[in-house]
Amino acid sequence: MSIALALSPLVIVGVATLLLMLAEALFPRKGGLALGAAAILLTAASFAGALWMAGPDSVGDVSSVAPWLILDRLTLFFDMVLCLGAAIAALLAGGYLPEHHIERGEFYSLLLFATFGAMMLAASGDALTLFLGLETMSIGAYAMTAFRRASPRSAEGALKYFLLGSFAAAILLYGFALLYGATGHTDLAGIGAAAHSGAARNPLLVVGTLLVLVGVLFKVSAVPFHAWAPDAYEGAPTPATTFMAVAVKAGAFAMLLRVLTLSLGDEAWTSWGSGWPPLMAGLAALTMTVANLVAGRQESVKRMLAYSSIAHAGYLLVGVTALARSPSQAGASVLYYLLAYTVSTAGAFGTLILCGSRGREAVSYEDLSGLGKRHPATALAFSLFLLSLAGIPPTAGFFGKWFIFKAAIEGGFYWLAIIALLNSVIAAYYYLRVLVYMYMREPAAGAAVALPMRSGYVAAALIVSAVLVLVLGVTPGRYLHMAVTAASFGTG
Repeated sequence: MSIALALSPLVIVGVATLLLMLAEALFPRKGGLALGAAAILLTAASFAGALWMAGPDSVGDVSSVAPWLILDRLTLFFDMVLCLGAAIAALLAGGYLPEHHIERGEFYSLLLFATFGAMMLAASGDALTLFLGLETMSIGAYAMTAFRRASPRSAEGALKYFLLGSFAAAILLYGFALLYGATGHTDLAGIGAAAHSGAARNPLLVVGTLLVLVGVLFKVSAVPFHAWAPDAYEGAPTPATTFMAVAVKAGAFAMLLRVLTLSLGDEAWTSWGSGWPPLMAGLAALTMTVANLVAGRQESVKRMLAYSSIAHAGYLLVGVTALARSPSQAGASVLYYLLAYTVSTAGAFGTLILCGSRGREAVSYEDLSGLGKRHPATALAFSLFLLSLAGIPPTAGFFGKWFIFKAAIEGGFYWLAIIALLNSVIAAYYYLRVLVYMYMREPAAGAAVALPMRSGYVAAALIVSAVLVLVLGVTPGRYLHMAVTAASFGTG
């Protein structure tokens, strides 16, 4: 019974998803599925929060599922972030799918199963459960990307995502096979313990580690493993894009943190001369710079937000790099940033959904011209989320970047912090460009303009996101303390 209670967030999502599938098959009306999916996810998040406050060990001995699943506060933190991001995506789908005449009940089942996979990924302490969680999450994401069946762009994005994702999964699996051959273990902690002595001098271990990192970095969408992301994000229905941008990315970073802290946390791996920090630092700088420069050249707002998501992966990799010098502080900065990024990005994509009804969607910057005068509430919401993504106070994004930069400086990575700061300035250009079009441009005579839709589901999702963006920005201390506590368990 204690194990069932400790696993309750995962169990709630898994069992309730099966019940939701049954309800979808028995009852033809689809109207309540979005609300049902959001309720399931928020219930799971509430159970994760209750377990957080009580402590995972308060329900009894949870070691019986170790090392396959690790039930600690890091897992619970990611459960709350993942369920929150997925719940917002479900509410957005409740407004978007009917508006665009593509409402089918299987979307919510796919979203919930993908969330279940991401939660398993965050809890995984063994290569076997890690791979199962990764594939469960990925298959749902592939299907949601191709959900708009009549759209060639959606099919193209899904095919690219599926093919490249399959190659990345194969590379990851082969990497773990090499690690098993080198250490005799599949559990991450066992791999780390076996590699403690002379790890950097074992060629089989080094090659296996590189392959695993390539597979993980693909899911993170770090440059140069990012080619799938812009096409998949642009082609997918926007609620699916929201889910991929927040939940899939959070699950991937959970996997990266587990691998680096449990398997590659030894001094031989964290040293600048023979470990992974130079690789992560180089990828962080490359990801931020390339994504921000390309994002500034986009004419599609949705594609700009896709490259923005890649750039934020670069900022997160700055915090990951700092793990080598200050594990607790850097880990906490990554977790807080993920929480702030989740609500800001979900809100930004949600506002983009609200900006355009069927046939009058907001696609380009020009489509948003004059939105501030015609629909001030919608423009205000979009402005809030974009300012948070840009890192402007007093929003959640400001403190997210502040803590990341602080961790990099305290770890001695001054040059990386400077590059991140310069990239934040570059990113402000394309975020503020949207504000310029909304408030300072008028649509050309006869030009089509976006017509906002009306949806209680979308409005509810945006209200939740906006409140959290402001709360995290005005009172960050409590949530940073949670991140520090979670990071201390994850790096313990």
